[in-house]
Amino acid sequence: MIIVKVKDLWKRYGSLEVLKGLNLDINEGETLVILGRSGVGKSVLLKQIIGLEQPDKGYVEVNGQRVDDVLQYQLNPNAKRMGMLFQGSALFDSMDVSENTAYYLHEHEHHLSEKEIQDRVDHALELVGLQDTQHKMPSDLSGGMRKRAALARLIVYRPEIVLYDEPTTGLDPITAMQINDLINKTKSELKATSVVVTHDIQSALHVGDRLAFHDEGIIQLVAPKDEFLRTDNKGVKAFFANAFLSEKTLEGYKKKRSSLEPCLANSKV
Repeated sequence: MIIVKVKDLWKRYGSLEVLKGLNLDINEGETLVILGRSGVGKSVLLKQIIGLEQPDKGYVEVNGQRVDDVLQYQLNPNAKRMGMLFQGSALFDSMDVSENTAYYLHEHEHHLSEKEIQDRVDHALELVGLQDTQHKMPSDLSGGMRKRAALARLIVYRPEIVLYDEPTTGLDPITAMQINDLINKTKSELKATSVVVTHDIQSALHVGDRLAFHDEGIIQLVAPKDEFLRTDNKGVKAFFANAFLSEKTLEGYKKKRSSLEPCLANSKV
């Protein structure tokens, strides 16, 4: 079942045309990873899907409801249940971890008691391994911990669709692998559809069910991982120019993953 449909999407900023008739279908329950070079408009696409920006032409549908039909979209609770993990985490600097996590519930879930809110906050923070940091401020957290706190803030209101904007950018390999594990864990916990924008090939292989290649303002290719790695698409092959291809890529990933396992088990970031 298609849960997100992007149809003939165009977006321009001044003279810069970023999206040029982009089409994409996202299936319910899958993790779709959108790969591409920096600056090609991957994050712009996420903003279009979640409704932060309006297209110049074309449309996005979520659960059959057009996102650019703002009034009807706001009245549709099924279409609204999306969350986004921003590249910079976007935590409130003046709130501690617990307050950041509870913010959405206090603002929008007025039927919940304080105990119910706290129980959901405790559960979300435990899932991301931050149960002992509730009263720490964002400035006291490492980059990996900030990502975890931002993810807990998403988990707490149980979105059906989770968008990730470059979730491993700026993180060391061990921390990046832990974030990848949490993306998979979050999908399992929420039974959610996930869309991950990245140029991190290892991350894509770890979390993706299907991979999409975004270049020249459109999606050039969408395919399952193995098929994606074997493609003859020139753009994809150029993107992988400095990486192993096909089975070698998968085998290299497995070896790297295996070598990091002891560190992942013992590290707290």
